Amino acid sequence: MTPIRHNASDGDPVLDAVRDCVLAVGVRRTTLTDVARRAGVSRMTLYRRWPDVRSLVGDLMTREWIKVATGAMPEPRPGTTTRTRIVEGLVGGVAAFRSHPLFRKIVDVDPELLVPYVLDRRGASQEALLELLGDALREGHTDGSVRPGHPERQARALLLVAQSFTLSLRTMTEEDDAELSTEAFSAELRTILERTLTP
Repeated sequence: MTPIRHNASDGDPVLDAVRDCVLAVGVRRTTLTDVARRAGVSRMTLYRRWPDVRSLVGDLMTREWIKVATGAMPEPRPGTTTRTRIVEGLVGGVAAFRSHPLFRKIVDVDPELLVPYVLDRRGASQEALLELLGDALREGHTDGSVRPGHPERQARALLLVAQSFTLSLRTMTEEDDAELSTEAFSAELRTILERTLTP
């Protein structure tokens, strides 16, 4: 699988600082001054790379979301098909996103930040996820575990399904009903993905 390339590197002290600020007070109440102070750099240093807090948060989300997605994709194992890896990676990824502290904070406090990536355009993290899925689907076409099809279109369709479960699942679950619990919907997602991908 081709490694995912992105600019928002792990261990960047500025991105670590903005993450800590957002987790503490949310995006709207985070300022470049707060981030600079926490990162131990000047505001001018930040302005050279980011014009405002939103662009900083965009790079942070890219870093965090790619880390979640790549961490959720199981490593190849003997006897495990690529289709199984894709399904388990997406189901695990949805669960990991929904429990991620940054994602939860943004959904609870600053949900409008996510709207452009749902309604208007794809972001850097979505492009990276499509690359990851496209590579996996091509492997699945080669080993015969994934039904033939246009890999980019299939990847986009899978991402649409995963996004809807990630963003909207809590509007559909009822945790006091085992048949409508988060766990039950995770099983439903697994079934949807298996039936979508099986040749």
